[in-house]
Amino acid sequence: MADPVFIGVAVLTVGAAIVALETRELIYGAIALAVSMLGIAGFFLLLDAPFVAMFQIAVYVGAVAVLIIFAVMLVRTQALFTTKEDKKRKGAGIALMLIIMISLGALLLASGLNGQFGNFNDSEAIDFREIGQQMLTYYSPTLIIMALTLAGSVIAALALARREDITTTSDGGEEQQHGRTD
Repeated sequence: MADPVFIGVAVLTVGAAIVALETRELIYGAIALAVSMLGIAGFFLLLDAPFVAMFQIAVYVGAVAVLIIFAVMLVRTQALFTTKEDKKRKGAGIALMLIIMISLGALLLASGLNGQFGNFNDSEAIDFREIGQQMLTYYSPTLIIMALTLAGSVIAALALARREDITTTSDGGEEQQHGRTD
């Protein structure tokens, strides 16, 4: 019998992912994506990996999803909020997704790796302190670059939201700058 907590987290994660893909409103899609990422963190908690779960929440929910939501809210271009639905494109996307999933599954089964990772009892325990130490020493330049990239993305979204439009006057004279009033 399946664990009811696992089933609940699975329904939440898959349901939020479907809402993120199928919603017409971009902001609701971004929020559903954040909920789906929280569900993935719930899977990590069920696997007794709280360090990875908190990392998932901090990086993906706390940074990426919030960045997407801020970018959508700050850059209020009407083209972002209007989508044209095409039944042929949707059907082709579903068919392509099924082909890729079946191909990857067949490749995994043909590789012979499906039974090699089943017994973890013989391996030694993972030292999470060593992982944290390496994250703060050896991998710190990578983390700094990721943080600067995220900060640059937020600054770029703010710059796009606050850009000023230049128009000419009716007499063909000087140019005036007008800020956006959304």
